[in-house]
Amino acid sequence: MTTSRTTPLADPTVKTRPPDIEGRSKRLWLLDDGTCVVELIPSLRSFTHERDEIFHETGRQRLDFYELAAERLAQAGVRTAYRGRIDELTYVADYVPAPPFEVIVKNVATGSTTRKYPGLFPEGHRFTPPVVKYDFRVDPEDQPIAEDYLRAANVPVERFHETALRCNAVLTDWLSPLDLWDFCLVLGTGPDGVPVIISEVSPDCMRLRDEHGSALDKDLFRAGASEDDIVARWEVLLRHVRHHG
Repeated sequence: MTTSRTTPLADPTVKTRPPDIEGRSKRLWLLDDGTCVVELIPSLRSFTHERDEIFHETGRQRLDFYELAAERLAQAGVRTAYRGRIDELTYVADYVPAPPFEVIVKNVATGSTTRKYPGLFPEGHRFTPPVVKYDFRVDPEDQPIAEDYLRAANVPVERFHETALRCNAVLTDWLSPLDLWDFCLVLGTGPDGVPVIISEVSPDCMRLRDEHGSALDKDLFRAGASEDDIVARWEVLLRHVRHHG
């Protein structure tokens, strides 16, 4: 097990009170200075594969990856809400309210693209330029939403689109020679109007392949891999990004 860096940015005893916001993958405690304390829940979930598990070590791995990714994105001028780490599963972030949709960047046709639009693109088709799409977050399964609906709701679609593609370029370069197939983000708008990535960036929210075409992401979980196998493969990924950081 690796030793995670810590940053004492907030009093960790805030977690002794009930969270202000709790979802499937994280808990949030709001602070008076416009930030929040975020604790990751080490859960993995796939609606399409009817699987929902708690794999404890994956929470630490997600935050290890996110800490490095946030630093790389910041260096490239892409803003994330991440401020710093408190402990193995907890970090401090700027609090930006989450909209009810996520932004997905597709470099390769796979997953929902071939499942929801059969025959439109063959599995593995490379998109040049990448495709940016939006899904409305609703149980039990997120649904595609047209950009004009988002514009009607005063969402800055063009700025979000640009931010998603910039993020894609940074991650693709950083992760190379690994192959980034797709990823999803939740974007919000900061007080100054600048788009902010407010979701984590981790193998839980992307598809990533090694030089042999093997998964290094949540597709392992979707395919039925055990907790030990997933943790081992994600450690391979973490070694890669640390070495190429």
